[in-house]
Order: sequence, then C-alpha cells, then structure tokens
Amino acid sequence: MTPNIPAMQDRFSSIRAEFPALLEGAAHFDAPGGSLIPAVVAEAVRDTLESAVCQRGSITMAERRTDDIVLSARQAVADLLGAVPEGVVFGRSMTQLTFDFSRALAKSWRAGDEIVVSRLDHDANIRPWLYAAQNVGAEVRWVEFDPATSEITIDDVEKQLSDRTRLVAITAASNLIGTRPPIKQIAELVHERGALLYVDGVHNTPHAFVDVMDMGADFYTCSPYKFCGPHCGVLVAAPALLETLTPDKLLPSVDSVPERFELGTLPYELLAGTTAAVDFLAGLGGPSSSSRRARLEGSMAAMGRHEDALRGIIEEGLAEHPRITPYSRAEHRTPTLLFTVDGIEPREVSARLGRFNINAPAGSFYALEASRRLGLGEAGGIRLGLAPYCNTDDVYRLLEALRVII
Repeated sequence: MTPNIPAMQDRFSSIRAEFPALLEGAAHFDAPGGSLIPAVVAEAVRDTLESAVCQRGSITMAERRTDDIVLSARQAVADLLGAVPEGVVFGRSMTQLTFDFSRALAKSWRAGDEIVVSRLDHDANIRPWLYAAQNVGAEVRWVEFDPATSEITIDDVEKQLSDRTRLVAITAASNLIGTRPPIKQIAELVHERGALLYVDGVHNTPHAFVDVMDMGADFYTCSPYKFCGPHCGVLVAAPALLETLTPDKLLPSVDSVPERFELGTLPYELLAGTTAAVDFLAGLGGPSSSSRRARLEGSMAAMGRHEDALRGIIEEGLAEHPRITPYSRAEHRTPTLLFTVDGIEPREVSARLGRFNINAPAGSFYALEASRRLGLGEAGGIRLGLAPYCNTDDVYRLLEALRVII
C-alpha cells in the first residue's frame, strides 16, 4: 500500500519535538480523550504557578498580572472560536459548565416546553438537559441518527421541533464516531422556532476552524485539553444573551458578564496554558505578520489535510481485514475511527495494542446513547483518534500490530 502523502506532512513531523511525552516512545491514537501537551504550554502553566498572582485588580503588580492572564485567555479563545472576549466563560470542564447553564436556562422553562437532545452526543450534552427538563416538567424529544450511515440529517432534527421547543442540544462532532452534523442548517431551523442552540464543540474544535457566529450556535462549549491545552472548560455566547441569564451564585461575587458564571477563583495557571495552546496552534499556520485569527485558519486547514491523509491510510488498512467492522461512516467527520474485531472484545484488542506500546483505548467514551444506537452497548469499540503530532510511522506501526493481533 503506497499512499499519496502530501509533502506538508514533513512540516508536522517537525512539531513532534515540541511534545515531551513522545520521548516515551508510544504511538498515540488517544487524542479524543485528551491530547498531548507541547512544552510551551507546560512552561506557561509552570511560569504562572511560580509568579505572584492573587485576585484581579489594577493596583499591585500581582493584581495586574492576574488580570492580564484572564483577559489574554479570553481574547485567545475568542480568536480561536470567532467569538468576542466578553462572551468567554471559563469553568472546570465542559460537563460542569453545561450543568450550570442547564440550571440557569431552565429557570425560564415551564411544564409542556420541549427540549431536544441527540443520540449522537456525549452524555455531557444529554444528561444535564434531561435533569433540567425533569425538574420543571418539560418534555424531552430525541434526534436519532442512522447507524448504517452514522449521519444525522436536517429532516431528523426538523421532525423533533415544534413551537414548544425551547432549546436544542447537539454536538458539532461525535466524540465516538466523528460524525459532523450540519450545524449551520440546524441552527436556522432551531431559530425559526424561536429556540436556542447549545453546541458541544469539544471534539470538533481540535479539528476545525470554528466560527461560532457563522455556525449560528447560541452557546458553544469546548475543552482546551483536547487541543493541546490544560484541563479546563470553555463556553462562549453573545454577551447580550448571557445578560439574560441569572445563575445561582454567591451574593458578594461579581455580577457582570461573563464573570457571573465563573464560580470561585479562576485557575489562572490553566488560563495561561490555554493562551499558550492557542498561540501554539496559530504558530502552525500562516505568516507571523497576520492576525492570530488568520494564522489559526491556516493552521486548522493544514492540520486537516495532515490528519485526513493519515486517516485514509488507516481506513485502507482496516479494510484489508474482513473481521474488522468500522462504524465511522459519515461523509463529513473528524479523523476519528471506531471499529470492532469479530471474536475479540474491544478492551482485549486495546490491551493487546498496548503491548506494542500503542495507545488506542476502547469503550463507549461517555457517548453511551450513540454506542447503544450502534448496537455496541456499554462495551463500545476501539477508537482511533488522530492529532497533529501523529505521523505515518505511528500509523504503519498500528496497522502492523493489528495484523499480528487479528
């Protein structure tokens, strides 16, 4: 098998030196669960921890430094997602933020209102909405996807909408099988009903140039640790929309937007790491003279070509084994593949790959509804996820290990 590998992949091979974890010698296909971290991000976290930071302010050096860290992180995320910094909310995780916002949004719901969720989603974009709906007597409607194609269509969404729809929660990319639903068209349908669209962008953001405004998402969430950053969560929305929400908060805490949603003191070191991660990604793109947003656009396009080329090699290799069943079949999807091997449990395949020093985990990865819809139950399958630091050596090593195992 001689794939057509673009010359630009040499460029991505050079960035491997930026990731200290690769010195351990493992091949990593576990990025959907959390990417490796470049040294510059770790240094930003360390430098912040070693600096004088306290609470935000404008008097002491420590206060000014702290304020700059927060404002810089908001601007970095805004550049990454096509948002405005005043609409960037930080939290412990996407899950925590979604629970918080589900409670805040549910304050305006009434019995008989309808909330729409999707079988394709990670449970973090399902369960918070089910609990919130249950607490106020709202009804829940489900958008199904076709297991044969791994697709969600506009018709699948439209038939679940009504004049009583208050909110639709859906992923921009499935963390289990990579499917990318047509979010922009879905947003148009949702807004025609006067409802809000809450988009889980955790798995989408590492693989796409995101423009939240063009996408039409009212709320968009992501996790920096999936795109070479530290462990925290981010939500973006229009500041005017955030002004309409009243979260439960401590009485003395700031009531301005976006601070009113950030409970407790922010993890400043993680915010500094997030800024460093965005700058790292931007550094893979266009000329340094262009804006960070423009450089990010170039980076994400180049990364997409790199990852898709590697995905093509893997798909060709998997197709050579009749005992392998792939489940990532959507036309538009991330470089993420889920598969099973006839006669070998997914976790056993993962364990055997581990003996080859290959990280390829198995399970449903909290996308339990999707795994059940595919007929895989809680066991799920083996998930292969690509990242900028993956290369052809990793891929051929994986395929050879699978040949031996099967």
